Formats: sequence, structure tokens, C-alpha cells
Amino acid sequence: MLGGAVATALRDRGDEVRAFQRRPAGIPGVRDVTGSLTDAADVRGALEGVDAVIHLAAKVGISGSEADFRAVNIGGTTHLIDAMRAAGGGRLVNISSPSVAHLGTSIVGLDATPADPQRARGPYARTKAAAELVAMAADGQDGMLVTSIRPHVVWGPGDTQLVGRIVDRARSGRMPQLDDGMALIDTTYVDNASAAIVAALDGLDRIHGQSYVVTNGEPRTVRDVIGGFCDAAGVARPSLRVPGAVARLAGRAIERIWEARPGEHEPPMTEFLAEQLSTAHWFDQRRTQRDLQWTPTVSIEEGFERLARWFREHEGGAGR
Repeated sequence: MLGGAVATALRDRGDEVRAFQRRPAGIPGVRDVTGSLTDAADVRGALEGVDAVIHLAAKVGISGSEADFRAVNIGGTTHLIDAMRAAGGGRLVNISSPSVAHLGTSIVGLDATPADPQRARGPYARTKAAAELVAMAADGQDGMLVTSIRPHVVWGPGDTQLVGRIVDRARSGRMPQLDDGMALIDTTYVDNASAAIVAALDGLDRIHGQSYVVTNGEPRTVRDVIGGFCDAAGVARPSLRVPGAVARLAGRAIERIWEARPGEHEPPMTEFLAEQLSTAHWFDQRRTQRDLQWTPTVSIEEGFERLARWFREHEGGAGR
């Protein structure tokens, strides 16, 4: 979703855009190059003749083999850096995640703090933290300029990673509210995230060597965010209430079971997911907006309305 939005924004302003992923993106006016980040030759081929790279690819999930996360998130980023250096350098916007600095406790009004692969929570966050360090270490070396952008909880129409999962779980009665959903969190509407990424690309001469968290700057409770998604899809808001401490203990136990006997689907709860649903995580956006010379243009409420229209048009949802 976010990659498509970024590619479309760049195309629409007249850039020549190439999409590199395992399957064709199928975006009109964007050239598809298929391959894998885990194959160094594929990465080198994809970079031939490019001036700049926006690195959005990653293995994303709340569970799974750490080796698989490492191969894509760290190994793939290393392949990218090596290929750019071999081609004489270039401009790189590395897309990271605020989870690289989330250590399991509340984040209240902080700016981007250092990525911490040792203490970040879960295999995704740990490997993304290590990947950010790999990318940022290349800044200023061999003709490279690098910045890392950490969009927080990106959502929008057609989203299967976050909105789709929440709606599916709510529809089946499997979406809990932890601590009554009162933790305050930031989210980012997809159009705002893509615009910030394009602004980072344009401002690399000024901002290289820095990492930035990007959000809508409108903290809401977890209950309000999940409720907004459910309202847009026309499904009942979650009624299941679980104490956050209980969910974290249960998530830790479930992770161990999944490691020993992995299921076909993601586990119903993990410690990382319980922490995300029961601790505050919202950020100071003043440095981000000043340095990127960017501000969000789509509010949370307008985003909910756009999401509801999408559900009505594509899934027959009742909408808000």
C-alpha cells in the first residue's frame, strides 16, 4: 500500500519510477522489475541507471523465524547498500519503523530516539533496527546520502496489513481491547506518509544522516482508532476486554507455543502486540515537519471517511 502510494506520487510529478519486488506492482506508468532483496544479483540489476532509492521492502509480521526476518530486513538492506556503493553511490531514503526504538514501555511525546536492535521488541523490530543502523552507517560514504523515515502505524483504503486484520478479527469476535483501549497512540494516513517520504527524498541534501518519525500528529486512543476502522467497515466495535498485563503474559506463552509448533496463521496474541495495544506511543513532530518542510494534509477523520467510502465501494460495507 505505502510503496504503491509513493511510486504513484513520484510518477505523477514526472519522475521515472521503477518498482522492484517479487511480483509486478502493476502501477500504470511505473516500470516493474521483479526479483528478491535476498538475491544480490537481482538487487544490482534493479539499480542499474537509477539516481535514488526509496527502500520500503521488508518482512513484516508479529511472529515467525528470526532467521527469515534477518535474511530480508538486514541481509536485503546490506545487498542494497553494497549495490549502491558499487554503482557509485546515490540518494537513499530508508523506510524504517518507530518500533526500532520501542522498548516495551510508553513513548510519550518523544522525537526519534536511537534504533536499538538489542532491546527492540520482537523479530521484526529487532531486524529493522539493525537494518536502519546498516543504512545510516553508509551516509557520507562512497557518494551516498542516507536518511531514515519511520512512518508510524500507516493505514488507508485497501490496507491488508493493519485495517484488514483488525476488521477481520473484530468481525469474528477475536479483537480484544486491552485496558479498555485507553492507551494514546499516533497513526499515519497513507497519503501523509507517502508525501513525507517524497519530501525526505527532495530534502536529502539537508537532512541526510538523520532519522525521523512521521505521524499524523493527532494522537487518539487505541479504542478510537480500532473503532474508527470498524465503523468504516460496518462491523461492530470490539466488546472483548482483557487487562494489558494478562495479555502480555498470554502473548509470551503463545509465542513459545508457536515457536515449538508453528501454526498456519499468525498467533492470536504476542507480547509485542499486547505491548502495542496497551502502551502509549505518540511522538513530537516539530523537528520532522520543520526539517522535511512537510505537514500532513489528510486528517484522521477525513481518513476514516475515505476508508468508509472504500469499504462501501469494494466490500459493500455499511460505512460510518
